Amino acid sequence: MKLPTLVVSVLVLAALSVAVFFARRPAPPPSADPRLNQPLVARDALEKAVTLRLADAGKTVELARQADGSWKVPSYHDFPADFTKLSGFVGNLTEAKLQRLVTSSPDRIARLEFKDTKIELLDAAGKTLFAVTLGKNADAGGRYVRFGDEPKAFLANLNAWLDADAKNWANAELLNLKADDIAKIEIPFPEGGSVTVSRAKKEDPWTAENAPGNQKIKADKIGQILNAVGNLRFTETTALDDANAKSAFAHQRLFKLETFDKKIVQVGLGRKPEEKKLKAPAPAADGKSGPAALGNLADLAKKEESKSGEAKPDDKPLAPEFETLPAGPVFASVSHGDAAAPVNALMAKRAFQIADYAFTSLPQKAEELFEPAPPPAPPAPAAPAAPEEKKPETKK
Repeated sequence: MKLPTLVVSVLVLAALSVAVFFARRPAPPPSADPRLNQPLVARDALEKAVTLRLADAGKTVELARQADGSWKVPSYHDFPADFTKLSGFVGNLTEAKLQRLVTSSPDRIARLEFKDTKIELLDAAGKTLFAVTLGKNADAGGRYVRFGDEPKAFLANLNAWLDADAKNWANAELLNLKADDIAKIEIPFPEGGSVTVSRAKKEDPWTAENAPGNQKIKADKIGQILNAVGNLRFTETTALDDANAKSAFAHQRLFKLETFDKKIVQVGLGRKPEEKKLKAPAPAADGKSGPAALGNLADLAKKEESKSGEAKPDDKPLAPEFETLPAGPVFASVSHGDAAAPVNALMAKRAFQIADYAFTSLPQKAEELFEPAPPPAPPAPAAPAAPEEKKPETKK
């Protein structure tokens, strides 16, 4: 074959090979989802959001942002939201990123346990800015997520726990007074009377107006009282007309605190007292109960006479049995001298139950506040007198 013919043949074969390659080459892979390796929630969605809605296990809670930037819990009496808890949750959202697309298969998506666990952000008009459904936790860490009704499941390094209990999002703090700000406190006692202690400056020792002789105030005891009374957090709330709350208010100890800037704060702590109640007799065999089951005194005497053949007038009557009803939960009431203090508005909404130890740790008697004063320091010994100088004798 001549060289020109060979060159032409090679060129033809090369062209055919190129044509076959382009004809049979696989389609280009679809472009990766642009959300991969990006934050789970876009920052602009967080900035525009005025409602955070969380749902889990059939419960839903909403948190609403106010005009001043604060947040409230409308589904729990419109209480202020716990800012620390909220900021921690939002921080977890902003730090989480989509790591990879797990599957687009409906069968596999169904096995990732996407149910009713959702996070939603809404704008002022109620429009959804962000919505994600959470599936189960991945074995190697992270959590499966799904946006809306998309037929895709992703893995995100999200570790946030969804708390759909509205009460848990409310700020439980009722009062937070610093001990160094308190100049005076009136301490009442269950049996009546009170002791008022005060100081001119925070570094001064506490003194009582009518301290017993040779006694002084226990500084650590006053510190315990200020911690119990000045730092209050509720554990539960009830209606103001709740029976336990009304009884607690009727039996409360009212502490009066005055700050160095002359603000007065009154704190009432109380509970329904323990009660002894006559125990109802067990029903008799004939179906009767109470005193009727025993009959009258004449009937009892006849029964005893029929057993022994003679009456027993000296037998003592049966002693009544009592049962003890335990004391009720502890409730706190607060009245702040600053009319703008948020706690004043809260007290008009609900009755606030607090931990029992805040009440049971309080002193029960005035003498618990005092301890013997150290004896006065002995006077310094007088300096010895200097010896008198002898005058020289004059010769006559």
